[in-house]
Amino acid sequence: MLAAFAELVGPGRPVLEAGCGTGRITAHLRGLGLDVSGVDLSPGMLEVARRNHPELRFEVGSMTALDLPDAALAGLVAWYSIIHLPPDLLPGVFAEFHRVLAPGGHLLIAVKAGDERIRLEQAYGHTVSYDVYWLPPDRLAEQLTAAGLTVHATLVREAEELDRGPQAFLLARKAER
Repeated sequence: MLAAFAELVGPGRPVLEAGCGTGRITAHLRGLGLDVSGVDLSPGMLEVARRNHPELRFEVGSMTALDLPDAALAGLVAWYSIIHLPPDLLPGVFAEFHRVLAPGGHLLIAVKAGDERIRLEQAYGHTVSYDVYWLPPDRLAEQLTAAGLTVHATLVREAEELDRGPQAFLLARKAER
């Protein structure tokens, strides 16, 4: 999915990974030829990202209010990041994604597919306390459309051996004008 996204966007064009965490996907996108940067709400995650990928740009910020001008991006990736937001915030987030995408810009979203909230108390060997939301792809597609984006592809992959559930990937695009 990421390689197809990079091909659609085109080499050297500006892309943002919203909710980049430790920068693993941001670095992968750079390897695919994109001019990519990352934004995340967690300074701790960004500290790891900057240490592991010093050649990339990472900023503290929220996908609910991106510090970018209108139409600044050729592409935006939210790779398992919107699952950390309460579903009632998603229409506003998708409107923000629409705002920062240039006409013809592409959006790729990856989520856990479903319709439930899961409370995590342990993750990656650490004690944590946060919710993860499994999201129905059809509802996401409706919300993306309502935000002014056209969904061109939805892929739902059933759970594999180590997965805790199915995954969904949505590829959308902002109209040329």
